[in-house]
Amino acid sequence: MLLRKPIILIALAVLAVSGTADGRNMKRQKGDRPVFIWSRSRMDGSRTGVTVPGADNVESALGKVAGAVYYAPNGRTFRGGSVPDVAGCVIAAQPAMAPVKEVVGYSPRTMVNAYPESALSNWFIDNIMSAVEKASGKHVDVGVGNFGGIRVDMPEGDILKDDIMSMFPFKNNIVYVALKGKDVRAILDQMAATRFQVLGGVRVVASDGKVVSAEIGGEPLDDEKVYGVATITFLLDGGDDLHVSRNALEVTEYPVEIYDVMMDAVRNDTAAGRPVEYHTDGRVQIR
Repeated sequence: MLLRKPIILIALAVLAVSGTADGRNMKRQKGDRPVFIWSRSRMDGSRTGVTVPGADNVESALGKVAGAVYYAPNGRTFRGGSVPDVAGCVIAAQPAMAPVKEVVGYSPRTMVNAYPESALSNWFIDNIMSAVEKASGKHVDVGVGNFGGIRVDMPEGDILKDDIMSMFPFKNNIVYVALKGKDVRAILDQMAATRFQVLGGVRVVASDGKVVSAEIGGEPLDDEKVYGVATITFLLDGGDDLHVSRNALEVTEYPVEIYDVMMDAVRNDTAAGRPVEYHTDGRVQIR
């Protein structure tokens, strides 16, 4: 099994945490039992200069370990303790991770996963809608995803296979659901009262926890019309408090995972000579 970015993130967390087991960061309670108090730094490489490595820049990105000393990329040294041990584990894992360091695309700018809509979340759900439409052979009107399913942002510059793996790590398949408009409205009403999730194909305006207006395909939402909905298995029955399959007229799951959909989208753009980029369009407005 390939080792993936979570190992690097664990190491970055260890290298970013500034607490130690000395007197400055420890107090003692009754019975002389140690209680550790940690101060934390933003994981931006400011302490060590560590960045996510590619296949051919491991030492410049992660530094090196010699004996019991860790030499960070920014020139700092860490002698003894857990830091050299953890850094050594991460550095040693890099050859096994080389296959996921393949450059698969290029992003001209960072795309951040942001509420209530963002270029990244729109890119995600619009591609899920296209994939469900292709798999089902049926028209898809609406897409329902979740912000929590996007775990990291799209970086600026080269996109590694590892980036897409880390962005969409969950093993959820894509699903076609047929819903009456009144049940689509119920999903939107719940989101307006709580928190919106990732939406595609709709334009919804909410205020004071209620839906003010909702359009699908440029037309007002029709309670009696049957709509094709693209979603993922996690959201069918309770994931993130959504029940997209409730009252469904049809539910069909396809053996296609989110990661595969998004990797295909990146590779298709790259093959066509296009960068990976997207846009917001005001599909969710909270007033």
